[in-house]
Amino acid sequence: MPRIELSAGPIDYVDTGGTGPVLVFTHGFPMNESQWRKVLPLLPGYRCVLPTLPLGAHRQPMKADADLSQRGQALLLAELLERLGLTDVTLIMNDWGGPQFLISEGRAQRVGRLVMVACEAFDNFPPKPARPLAALCRVPGGPWLLTKLLGTKPFRHKYGELSKHGIPGDVLDDWFAPATRSKEIRRDLAKFATSAPSRAVLLDWSERLREFDRPALVVWAADDRMMPAEHGRRLAELLPLGRLVEIADTSTLIPEDQPRNLADALVKFLADTGADSPAG
Repeated sequence: MPRIELSAGPIDYVDTGGTGPVLVFTHGFPMNESQWRKVLPLLPGYRCVLPTLPLGAHRQPMKADADLSQRGQALLLAELLERLGLTDVTLIMNDWGGPQFLISEGRAQRVGRLVMVACEAFDNFPPKPARPLAALCRVPGGPWLLTKLLGTKPFRHKYGELSKHGIPGDVLDDWFAPATRSKEIRRDLAKFATSAPSRAVLLDWSERLREFDRPALVVWAADDRMMPAEHGRRLAELLPLGRLVEIADTSTLIPEDQPRNLADALVKFLADTGADSPAG
């Protein structure tokens, strides 16, 4: 897997290559690029770039003084796009909603389209069911205890509720392994998990989405405990060129539960907005 050294530290990424339109996929906490493993084969002809950001499942620790806050992660993503020379990208997020902060930070020049898939929005950082985990990461030894919980069957079952149909054990193992084995990665995980700003700041950043004057797609799960259904509708109304697609029989991880329906919605959106695949 390619690796690039950025200001905060090393970032691994998948790049399928090719000359088609560029799609950049981000992931949730603590997850990695395999979150999209079912969707990528359904997008022939596109160049898909999938960075593993330091949200707790990254394989190499960041520098000790790295800013891994919500804002810091968004700026790191902007740096990645610049260093890889990617322009007019379609930025696609799921679960973690922080990539939208490229807009509030004035760093969305390389983003031609925005796709928000059942992700954190407005003041839902982190979602209510995940807030006890963030609180745990604030206490001494909390990140270590969290990794121990990740190994228990009841906790893994609860975590698996992000998917209506369950997340395979080997995928969970892959996501949880880095923080389990490395004190430095647990440090990074805790930096991110405890970094949500105040409700007022989050809502102010959300308002900046009105400034994104390029095509935007909001894909939401009809029944989702993590990401309220009303947030999908509000986002589609807030984004000047936003459109909403709702998908049934799925929870937050739509790429896990309904990859075909999600891929179909993406392909239609891309074709409608001038980013058709050469393989289409």
